[in-house]
Amino acid sequence: MVQESDLVMVCVWPQRRDRDLARLLGWYRIPFARAPKVVAVDALAFYQPRSAFGPEEGGQILFTAPVMGYELTTRLELLRDEPEHPRAHEEYYKIQIGALERLPHPIRANRWRRFAFFYTTGERLLAAATLDDLVVRDEERRLLWRALRERAETSPEEKAPPLEELPPEALAALLGLGQWEIYD
Repeated sequence: MVQESDLVMVCVWPQRRDRDLARLLGWYRIPFARAPKVVAVDALAFYQPRSAFGPEEGGQILFTAPVMGYELTTRLELLRDEPEHPRAHEEYYKIQIGALERLPHPIRANRWRRFAFFYTTGERLLAAATLDDLVVRDEERRLLWRALRERAETSPEEKAPPLEELPPEALAALLGLGQWEIYD
């Protein structure tokens, strides 16, 4: 289960098939071109949009999974049954995950918002009732950024700019803060 000290990336399962792939094959994919700056996190939390999961399961986070590792590959290597897909030869992160773990209570999206990825902490995830509760604010934001920088510096595939070089808007966007929306 997610620990309070974990660095967590909240991501989206755009289709039920993505949940099945995570559950059965133990991985989640992110297009490299649209990936967040740092994928070396401790756990993933999966948002299930209403558009794919319906009113009963959609509009909430029900599952998390520990991150076991990641690699860069192509979509075709991940989804061999889609050789004609327009992005078949594009690079994707394949994030290897452990078993899906159901949260003790769902984290609901009370308002319609759109997002692709954002970071939070295990402590916030375990205490959250809504997606708004996951947003990292104030001094905790700086601590989260430092943790992300440390991960980027120890991972050869990831590079983070120095904190002082980032304008506040870029830092907010990188951390998934400020105005954010959920794909639904």
